Amino acid sequence: MASNPPAPEAPYAPSDTLVYGGYRADDEAPLGEWNPTAESLAPVRGRHRVAKQRGGGFARSSTVLGVGVIAAVSAGGMASANTGKPPVSISMPDLPSVDSLISDDSGSSDDTSAFSTVGGTTSTEISQTESASDAGEALRSRILAQAEQQQDQIDSKAAKAVADAAQKEADAAAAKAEKEAQEKAAAAKKKAEQEAAEKAEAARLAELAKQFTLPTSSYTITSTFGQAGSLWSSGYHTGLDFAAPTGTLIKAIHSGTITEAGWAGSYGYRTILTLDDGTELWFCHQSSISVSVGQKVSTGDVIGRVGATGNVTGAHLHLEVHPGGAADGIDPMAWLRGKGLNP
Repeated sequence: MASNPPAPEAPYAPSDTLVYGGYRADDEAPLGEWNPTAESLAPVRGRHRVAKQRGGGFARSSTVLGVGVIAAVSAGGMASANTGKPPVSISMPDLPSVDSLISDDSGSSDDTSAFSTVGGTTSTEISQTESASDAGEALRSRILAQAEQQQDQIDSKAAKAVADAAQKEADAAAAKAEKEAQEKAAAAKKKAEQEAAEKAEAARLAELAKQFTLPTSSYTITSTFGQAGSLWSSGYHTGLDFAAPTGTLIKAIHSGTITEAGWAGSYGYRTILTLDDGTELWFCHQSSISVSVGQKVSTGDVIGRVGATGNVTGAHLHLEVHPGGAADGIDPMAWLRGKGLNP
């Protein structure tokens, strides 16, 4: 197998730093400048082609300088002469020609991929990282949007609940106010109707009072209707007693016809006045009678005098009211008041 001949040993330089294109510390002649040309450089291998830069002469010089620096660093970098060791020979790597580096070949689309590796990371990896970052940001944005949407829904529900509660309370207040207003209106209407009825009744009674009168004057009510006691054969009082001195005038309460006038046993002297509606008025215990049967009388006409005849304990007028000529009478006090009179 053939082997390359050993590289010539570099002269020993015991002193200062070895610098390309510079001088050694012992003032020896310069080692020489490294100025690669198109003829001195081998064609480029691998993915170390530099894309063309269209910036003029400055861009071309920068490209050449950059290629030189890369070559120097790849060959071993800067050597230090302070180590006390003999200088190390440098083997020049195969570099592409300058013309090929700045070639105007437009068909080589792979030139731009020479520097697609940045810091040990390929463009594919960068794209994947960026895609992962974008996906994470999109996921974060989606989560935040969902959280915001859920919060908006919660806020909307809470606001709706508050609004519903307020509306319910307002409706309840309105219903209560309406009910109170209706009750007040009903009470006012009822009161107005009652007042109107009372007024109408008062007018009616006033009109009736012109047609009716009390049976006597200067009297005292001593017994009322329904009063119980052994003084009455029926066990209770059947009329209304007007106690007055004997001889006090007895008047017709209303216009009508005399249907009875004479003695009536325990009632003493009694006069019965029948009104046009068939109601019978009994005037009992009279001392004298001033009318006869069949006589027409008017309101206020004298029909007799107060006495103490029959079953009595003192002088008084015993008045009974029999609607329709019924055997059983009703309360004379209520009947008189119904005619606008107040005994």
